[in-house]
Amino acid sequence: MSEHERDFVGYGRNPPDPKWPGGARLALNFVLNYEEGSEPSILDGEETTETWFTESSGLNTGVQGRDLAAEGLFEYGSRVGFWRVMRLFQERSMQATIYGCALALERNPEACEAIRASGFDVCSHGWRWIKHYQLSEEQEREHIQKAVESLERTTGIRPQGWYCRYSPSVNTRRLLVEQGGFIYDSDYYGDELPFWTHVGGKPHLVIPYSLTNNDGQFASGVSTGSQWFSFLKDAFDMLYKEGKTQPKMMSIGLHLRLVGHPARAAALERFLDYVSTFSDVWITRRLDIAKHWHSVHPAPAN
Repeated sequence: MSEHERDFVGYGRNPPDPKWPGGARLALNFVLNYEEGSEPSILDGEETTETWFTESSGLNTGVQGRDLAAEGLFEYGSRVGFWRVMRLFQERSMQATIYGCALALERNPEACEAIRASGFDVCSHGWRWIKHYQLSEEQEREHIQKAVESLERTTGIRPQGWYCRYSPSVNTRRLLVEQGGFIYDSDYYGDELPFWTHVGGKPHLVIPYSLTNNDGQFASGVSTGSQWFSFLKDAFDMLYKEGKTQPKMMSIGLHLRLVGHPARAAALERFLDYVSTFSDVWITRRLDIAKHWHSVHPAPAN
């Protein structure tokens, strides 16, 4: 399958056994989206202030110029939310993945230091938290290069994974393969297991992500931590039950300016404590899932 050919069948009724380490029934990956400081901003050349995935989404239609309230809601994520969420994971010795926007991390060296010390892997979330499908091919090529160089400086390791804001362009995957060094991307939402595709005749791994098991629901209807906890628990329980015969993967997306607030963080804490009681669940980094798939399920021939 090429990178743009639509596939409505996938693995079908007989998905492969992922053979997760230790015979785990489920591979569980938490993603901390670090975006604050890279979002569209008048100070960074855009015409408006970004409000998506904040309490002010849809409220700033009358603001002329900079929306200082929205800027503060983003800054909460890097000033407060990041540290609270990191503490929750580290108190439990749990691994997670950082979806890091390069410019955002450049603007918080202390957070970069904490990420380096944590052992979390960093997947490139772009140079900026902007819509790649609005970039020209040359602009996108430049953004990918800048993100790689920046993240290598700030985190000490070249990123091996990639994820755009919401949706890639029709050029993204080809440009990632052209850039080289990426062993997977997560710009896909249509499956619960990794799969191989071919880009320019070369095999390329896709590790699907989720906008469903995601704290973005707080910006689109879910209002309490209890509702979100219940939703995540139901998803986990279903996948765990199915994992007795068909192990899968579960991705959970977190945004520091959303789940970092106390009431929402309390729900995350309850969920972390819940999943930690299962000995046959592999709570792991996204990079480790990619490496496992490369090793155990190598790319098929063209």
